[in-house]
Amino acid sequence: MTILECCELLRSKADGQQAEHLARFFKTGKGEYGEGDRFLGIKVPVVRSVAAMCDEFDLERASALLDDPYHEVRLLGGLLLVRMYDKCKAGATDREAIVAFYLENLSKLNNWDLIDLTCYNILGHWSLTHDRSVLYTLATSSNIWEQRASIVSTMALLRNGQLDDTFRIAELLLDNREDLMHKAVGWLLREAGKRDRARLDAFLLAHYPRIPRTALRYAIEKHPEHERKAWLERKFVYLR
Repeated sequence: MTILECCELLRSKADGQQAEHLARFFKTGKGEYGEGDRFLGIKVPVVRSVAAMCDEFDLERASALLDDPYHEVRLLGGLLLVRMYDKCKAGATDREAIVAFYLENLSKLNNWDLIDLTCYNILGHWSLTHDRSVLYTLATSSNIWEQRASIVSTMALLRNGQLDDTFRIAELLLDNREDLMHKAVGWLLREAGKRDRARLDAFLLAHYPRIPRTALRYAIEKHPEHERKAWLERKFVYLR
């Protein structure tokens, strides 16, 4: 299917009632992180199925999709970028172009699902074999979506047994004021802890006064109940 046909198919699946639900779920009200975002009312698996049918796609078409006012169309663009990246051979210059395009357009992936479903498959995977300084640049950005991409991209590193960058970037983001970022930091710390529990606990103990409660709760989610209680109640004697 052409990209035009895919877009037409996607729009044909619009659901007004679901769109209202998604608008509330993704916080699109005034002053909220998704302010002004618009929804067709299509769930992620459906968008994925449409993306899988697309045979015609390039960066120019990607740009048009990412400029679309509807959330699901931008998601389609992001998922197709992931497909493009996956189809390129390792080390191909096309992958470098896709990564550069992704970074230039990150602010258009302006909600947490758009970031989470694309960043570690593109930027995170690229970082496995390339300079990771871009992740630290994103972490110190004033844009919440760039900040989120910096930490979530490290999922690709974690899955390859590389924990250092997750802990370093998490530390950079501990003073972030956004609850959405607290959840992301806690989530990735928890994932790191699955691979090295002792290192996670050492990190939490070292930075405890700075760790937002939401981030802490996410980070210790897989700990035994008595240990979670000890962390939340600051009873560190029980953690030794």
